[in-house]
Amino acid sequence: MVMMTGSLAVRGTVVWLTPQQGGRVSGPPEPDYDYDYTATAYLPPRSAEDGQAGLSLRRFAPGAWRTPAEGILVPPQGHRAQQVVPGNIVVITEGIRPVGLLTVEEVHALAPDGSAVIERAPEVEITGLTAIRTPDTDAPYRHSTATDRWSSHERAGAS
Repeated sequence: MVMMTGSLAVRGTVVWLTPQQGGRVSGPPEPDYDYDYTATAYLPPRSAEDGQAGLSLRRFAPGAWRTPAEGILVPPQGHRAQQVVPGNIVVITEGIRPVGLLTVEEVHALAPDGSAVIERAPEVEITGLTAIRTPDTDAPYRHSTATDRWSSHERAGAS
């Protein structure tokens, strides 16, 4: 886990939104040998209005709608710290319009000179978003006990 109080190197998979989804009209950006793709971004639950950071992406496949990528995430001055962990979704924007989604797989803090501060961010098990089954649990996964109670109440009322 890394706190975004300074620049971070990130590696992950980017999915570019189609024009029909509100993404770039020209399709996925074409990486250039001399220049990285630069844009703005935010990490939910923040939004483009209250949490924009700078993003520079490189080493992604030209014209691919889904591709591995790496880049640098730079928070604006005075930005409150935010945790960045593998599994985070970074919303890539041009202005405030979302154009892509970057799923973070690796995070490295960067020193002001661009060198890595830590070797590698530790792996984090995200239990709130994934269903983890233990070998002794054979019961089916239930996404909501409230739904079950509501459904039971409706069934009781329908009889």
